[in-house]
Amino acid sequence: MSNGISVYLGLDNHLDENIELIKRAADAGINRIFTSLHIPEADAEVLKTELQEILSAAKECNMDVISDVSPRAMKFLGVAGFSLDHFAQLGIETLRLDDGFTIDDIVSMSNNDLGIKLQLNASTVTRDLLEKLKDAGTDMSHLEAMHNFFPRENTGLSEEFVYDKTRLLHEYGIKVSAFIPSLNRPRSPIFAGLPTLELHRKTSFNFSLRHLLAMGIDSIFVGDSLPSDKEIELLGKYSDTDKVLLRPDPWTTDADILNILKKPFTTRPDEARDVIRTQESRRYTKEAAISIKPDNCGPRNAGYVTMDNENYGRYQGELQIIKEFLPADHRVNIVASLSNDEKLLIKYLTPGKSFKFIP
Repeated sequence: MSNGISVYLGLDNHLDENIELIKRAADAGINRIFTSLHIPEADAEVLKTELQEILSAAKECNMDVISDVSPRAMKFLGVAGFSLDHFAQLGIETLRLDDGFTIDDIVSMSNNDLGIKLQLNASTVTRDLLEKLKDAGTDMSHLEAMHNFFPRENTGLSEEFVYDKTRLLHEYGIKVSAFIPSLNRPRSPIFAGLPTLELHRKTSFNFSLRHLLAMGIDSIFVGDSLPSDKEIELLGKYSDTDKVLLRPDPWTTDADILNILKKPFTTRPDEARDVIRTQESRRYTKEAAISIKPDNCGPRNAGYVTMDNENYGRYQGELQIIKEFLPADHRVNIVASLSNDEKLLIKYLTPGKSFKFIP
């Protein structure tokens, strides 16, 4: 899967704005679109009129359309009954199932030969439900899951809740999507952003995106109606990466050290108590044939990035991220630091995890 945008018909954007958004996203390497067929505030007549044009534009751009649906959505569209064939004919390839579907419904729909995937509500799924679906004969390869977004302030989910639900779904081989808000033009009628995590209502788009990636979310959608060009660029740039991406503030101007910080790292499998250690940094230093002189050898706070200098002998070049306060050591240079937001990502640097520092 890759990251995606959201397109809402009968709300804030004009048809030409939505089509232009689809084209800009496709150009950035984004290939998924989320839409909904039953937003209460949407103009039903506009939705029905513009839906086919939006689906045609998505097809031209080779984008997978995910629609939030419920049995009442068919009435909204003026179609009798609920039929996967109808969605297949429209060109909607993934259905996110809202309230109103039974386990038998999901089992039956999952065993389709139309290529249609189903998305469960990742925010409400339980182990009991997943076990029942598996035991009842669900084709689990046709299942995905997507967390809700939350327009009203203070109603978004906690980091721990989303992480736990996502891990549960991954146990069953189900990929998970979630939303971050755009800071460019929040969607009506509340205009407070459409995040999955409440935390992301107040953080930067860049951080929100990297935070969900670090948590193991497989596809990230911008929930709001009209993201900026920069937001779309970032969404496309960070599609399909399994690295934790950290954005530190440098403490050094040494070109050799800064070049090493640009390289990819992997955490060591033997987890240290006080620091996060890297597998490659000492090798990088040897390959570059550099000698690290003592500099910024002060007390080390949590979130500081350090490198051992020449006074540490064979440990020269060892890069660490500090987890707990450590006193000053003349053998250890502080080369960068992480902000309070960035420090939230440290917990996801588990043994064997790949990560990278970005500007």
